[in-house]
Amino acid sequence: MVAIARIAPRVAAPLKARTFAAITMTTRGQHTLPELPYAYDALEPSISSEIMTLHHTKHHQTYVNGLNAAEESLQKFQASNDVKSAIALQPALKFNGGGHINHSLFWKNLAPTGSNQAKFPSSGALYDQVQADFGGFENLKKEVNAKTAAVQGSGWGWLGYNKGTKKLEVVTTANQDPLLSHVPIIGIDIWEHAFYLQYKNVKPDYLNAIWEVINFEEAEKRLKEAL
Repeated sequence: MVAIARIAPRVAAPLKARTFAAITMTTRGQHTLPELPYAYDALEPSISSEIMTLHHTKHHQTYVNGLNAAEESLQKFQASNDVKSAIALQPALKFNGGGHINHSLFWKNLAPTGSNQAKFPSSGALYDQVQADFGGFENLKKEVNAKTAAVQGSGWGWLGYNKGTKKLEVVTTANQDPLLSHVPIIGIDIWEHAFYLQYKNVKPDYLNAIWEVINFEEAEKRLKEAL
């Protein structure tokens, strides 16, 4: 199969169809943990090397393992026509599959501190869309940070492109639910494992800092593919 690790970061359209295809097709192999396109310490001081190492090698790996196990069980239940047991697996498929998709997107929408990728553009498709929909980059950050900080428990904050309204919109998802209503442009993990070792319970500090390592080149690429 084509693992989510290799298809999710590209955010090719239609995302919803590719997402469910990736979760349900299991005949060609197992899902794997994607390699990071930078070193674990490349995002410091915004995100520490310790957090990145644990987040990638432990938390994301757990979702990969859980997804592979759930799909293996699903194949067995389908082979024995055990519909009830197959249905009971759906929460595990959604949680672990979503965790794998979300994190694969997340790693790609981060860039090393001080890199050109981490600088918001002064022109181009992303700049123009942000100006039109938010009135500027600072307004965008404020809305993303406010809505993401308001997530109760665990979840994700997203800047997504709504193909119906043809606008960038800020939305959130609970737990590891993938973003299906919009094309993901930028995703921010607000689970405690993404920030607690460094920022404790002060979510606003984490949210302010992460903008220093957002990969705006990747965000623009995703937006252009969605337009």
